[in-house]
Amino acid sequence: MATIAARPRIRLRRVVFLAVVVGLLAELVIIANTARGLIRTTPVYDPPVLAGQIVMCTGGFYARRGDTLVLTISDHCYVRANPPRDAAGHIIGTWGADARRTPCPVGRTCAGADIVELVLTPDHIPWGHLNLVDLGPGGYRTIGPGSRPLSCADLHEGSSAETDGRTIYRTGKIVAVGPYDFATDTIFPCMAITDMDAAVGDSGAAVLVDGQAAGIVAREFGGKLGFTPLAEGLLDLGLSLCTEPDCGLARPLASSAP
Repeated sequence: MATIAARPRIRLRRVVFLAVVVGLLAELVIIANTARGLIRTTPVYDPPVLAGQIVMCTGGFYARRGDTLVLTISDHCYVRANPPRDAAGHIIGTWGADARRTPCPVGRTCAGADIVELVLTPDHIPWGHLNLVDLGPGGYRTIGPGSRPLSCADLHEGSSAETDGRTIYRTGKIVAVGPYDFATDTIFPCMAITDMDAAVGDSGAAVLVDGQAAGIVAREFGGKLGFTPLAEGLLDLGLSLCTEPDCGLARPLASSAP
């Protein structure tokens, strides 16, 4: 009788043990996924690729106007009198034009995207890598030859999106696309809202949609990330997205980049 009575207790212990093991495995999966979003496994070049990395808030994409190379930065995350500096204190670049468009209602600001251009100093141009976006823990993304920046018409609900604002790599989906017009803010003809979490410091970060250069992180909606389309912002500024390692320019002879 003692042996028979013990069997239910043994089964209960096994159930409890299995539940604990399953719980621990679930925690390990969560920890692994979190670590994957925080730890980089790719090299850092010299000079580094700043597209996708922390510059003021977070840098966007490399682009050019003629021979002038720029990095896109959030238009609401900079101070014109305060150029960004690298870890050694050297100036990375000087502020250029803000994305603006007309016509625009009196007293308001209108723009195709939340962008200001940072004109890079020669020693901060990563020759050979200007068509890359450094998503940190997510690795590098290559903007291939013939690629074009996505416009509002290319953004659709359900499309996959990725970014690494604040060097935290995240993926998600677009959940809504539409105009953005609040009385006390810049008017954007298009804003895409995602299901990715957002926080201070994400602004300006490059967003890729289905692997394509898509937009710039611009606003936060109930804790979720919103971005403006890249094509409209580059058009406002007369910029062309870098889709080649040297962005179609002749590399200076003194450059030692591969």
